[in-house]
Amino acid sequence: MQSPQRVPFKDSFRFRYVEQTVHQAIVQKLARLVSGLHAARILLSYGFVQEQGALQRMIDEFREDVTFLAEALLRNEVTPLHRKYLAAFYQEEFNHEDPLKSSEQRPMILRKKIHAYLARAARDPSTHAKLAQTLSKSYSGYVHGASPHIMDMYGGNPPRFHVRGMRGTPLETAYRRDFWNYIYRGTHAFAYAAMAFGDRAMRDSFRALRDDLTDTQRAVVSAPRPV
Repeated sequence: MQSPQRVPFKDSFRFRYVEQTVHQAIVQKLARLVSGLHAARILLSYGFVQEQGALQRMIDEFREDVTFLAEALLRNEVTPLHRKYLAAFYQEEFNHEDPLKSSEQRPMILRKKIHAYLARAARDPSTHAKLAQTLSKSYSGYVHGASPHIMDMYGGNPPRFHVRGMRGTPLETAYRRDFWNYIYRGTHAFAYAAMAFGDRAMRDSFRALRDDLTDTQRAVVSAPRPV
């Protein structure tokens, strides 16, 4: 795959993938997925579970995007939806050196269209569609600041909003368990991407990592709890 190139910008430069291929888009989404997991882990360590929830919504979309793009390679079919997605993905934020004079507007690809595409490619389209919709809705409240989600921050004695994190609360324990799901699904996204790139050895290594994570989680869940 071609590497990013230095593209002139004002009196300096910035790195860009000039070919703007599907492969290059997958690599960029995987980079954000890994960065997002690291960021979510840091938020969790300080008890910022609201912010972790918002970030996990983003991570889930990065994972969906990787699968969506990988399917184009695996099926050897770049659909009109893929082309529209790539055009929006690679579009620059501003088309003028002065941002206030820019007329660029980034088209948004509806998430439900990507969900529909992935559902058609799944073994059980109906279940896949419902699961994707449920996951998206579950964390939407954290992104947009819905009242029921914000009120999860309220409690204690005396009751108050926990604006410096929620370490030591039941929510911290729940989100620590939930974070494992995103690590697991992240390894699955990498395995899928490796398969789309035709790298069988890398695909197998990520599948092995995924299985190790599953075995570890089962051991943790089944371990006797201290009395």
